[in-house]
Amino acid sequence: NGSTNPGLSPVLITANLQNKKVKEVSCGSHHSMALTLDGEVFAWGYNNCGQIGSGSTANQPYPRKVTGCLQGKNASGLLYAWGANTYGQLGTGTKSNHLSPVHIMADKERVVEVAACHSTHTSAAKTQSGQVFMWGQCRGQSIVLPHLTHLTNTDNVFACFATPSVMWRLMSMEQDDFLTVAEALRKEFDSPETADLKFSVDGKYIHVHKAVLKIRCEHFRSMFRSQWTEDQQEVIEIGQFSYPVYRSFLQFLYTDTVDLSPEDAIGLLDLATSYCENRLKRLCQQIIKRGITVENAFTLLSAAIRYDAEDLEEFCFRFCINHLTQVTQTEAFWQVDGAMLKEFISKASRCGAFKN
Repeated sequence: NGSTNPGLSPVLITANLQNKKVKEVSCGSHHSMALTLDGEVFAWGYNNCGQIGSGSTANQPYPRKVTGCLQGKNASGLLYAWGANTYGQLGTGTKSNHLSPVHIMADKERVVEVAACHSTHTSAAKTQSGQVFMWGQCRGQSIVLPHLTHLTNTDNVFACFATPSVMWRLMSMEQDDFLTVAEALRKEFDSPETADLKFSVDGKYIHVHKAVLKIRCEHFRSMFRSQWTEDQQEVIEIGQFSYPVYRSFLQFLYTDTVDLSPEDAIGLLDLATSYCENRLKRLCQQIIKRGITVENAFTLLSAAIRYDAEDLEEFCFRFCINHLTQVTQTEAFWQVDGAMLKEFISKASRCGAFKN
């Protein structure tokens, strides 16, 4: 709030955050951070080790934008670290503190989950393919670079390697070969050993099981009736959708989850609309909402209109109105067809977007 006085009641923070929508907040013991819908990172508070990322150790009494790292859609899956580094917990390869962001795990694939424990000086990250890395203090030793573990989730990093161990979920240290139904289905997706059908997309095969597809999807239930030629085929060619999109769709049928970038989620939204998969459609819309930026807002709005995603359309429209000046200067805005541009301007005018 701009001072160091105790706050006895909530105070609206406006400094450097005016006209910005905050979607996530994280609090340390003496400093705080916020992530905006535009993908910008702000930090404030105690700064003895450079945890504010300002390039100095001066305390920061109000939000300050963290610079020195990619932000917005270009930063998706990239990992940056800064602050105290006594035990190598930043993963930079040294034990030197860093007052500004440093890009780590640059040679690894997209990072989808990050966790850190201040009291044990241990850090962990999970990549898109499920690999789990750890670094920092590990059973009394310092691991200064991200190290690949045998674990399947970041929680277990702190249970196995932190000193003292930190656990907030029940954990068994014994090997248990039993799989739940959900775990077994996830494991058998794209498994050539048990599959009885292959999809060929962009020259690549995806191995699946007819029974699972029929149980989970009305489109396939109809396809595998005897009067369809596909019911007799061992390989089905798919030309309408890309390999990442179609693989994500089939994986969704096995796992009920989706892990795609906002741009690829547009293609999956198209597929979900074609196959009348309403739950998948909602998941795609959630991914697109989380990834909206000034640069891609009008493209996402066009996609929402094209695929009849009303909730997403309204969300993208409101985002465009709230960032009208920046959006109208993007390449996507001027590449849209005339009819849609005319409709957008008309609707924006009715909402009062052009009033002084």
